[in-house]
Amino acid sequence: MPADFPRLANMPESLARWWLEIRVALAFLTRIPIPLDDAPDLKLAQAARGFPIAGLAVGIAGAVVFAIAEVFALPTLVAALLAVAGMVLLTGGLHEDGLADTADGLGGGRDREHALAVMRDSRIGSYGVIALTIAIGLRAAAIAALGYPDAAGLAIVAAACASRALLPAVMFLMPPARPDGLAQAAGTPSQRAAIEAAALGGIVLLLCLGLLAGLLLIALLALFTALFLRYLQHRLGGQTGDTLGAVQQGAEVVILIVATTVTP
Repeated sequence: MPADFPRLANMPESLARWWLEIRVALAFLTRIPIPLDDAPDLKLAQAARGFPIAGLAVGIAGAVVFAIAEVFALPTLVAALLAVAGMVLLTGGLHEDGLADTADGLGGGRDREHALAVMRDSRIGSYGVIALTIAIGLRAAAIAALGYPDAAGLAIVAAACASRALLPAVMFLMPPARPDGLAQAAGTPSQRAAIEAAALGGIVLLLCLGLLAGLLLIALLALFTALFLRYLQHRLGGQTGDTLGAVQQGAEVVILIVATTVTP
């Protein structure tokens, strides 16, 4: 990305703030090299409204990869796996890494302290491998089941966007489990920012998947998030950067699976 990446300094203050948050979210949630010289001290939580926009970018990339693979008449499952791989490459496997660490910690941790210690270990264990295999397999299988590039593409975009739109709400509702670490450093978004991010994700669900499927998924995602947060509170006493990745991956799987049941 060139150093003169547009900052649109002459736009109204409210729009300029949105643009800044989007750039911060893209810089953290993807591998896109975006300069942030004008926001050196901005915490990630202060860019919460940019999360669903970063998800849109990731989803569009995955949808484009799927469409290109279909143009070359590759088998649908191969195209779906390539789409997932494209999204993983764009994000650097950020959320997949969080899912694996969370699975290892919650699956193998004897108690809270041990679980948090396991989650900090960079090595992946059997629970992490199993969780990644299931999550990637379900995502690819669901995308392949949708088949047509337009239906699959819309579902990929909806899943990538809405799953990341949940993260600010998790950060707002649950305190960090550790006094240090990514969750603590990221900070806590405002209630308004969390609501606006979630609303953006909900709007994308409705636009991409239709009214009925969108409303159903909003309810299911709220239930999924509430149950997972309750479990995290019981096991860890809070959330971590890894558990945010697990929430994103779980929500993406839920969205893609439901999309296969409501798409003609």
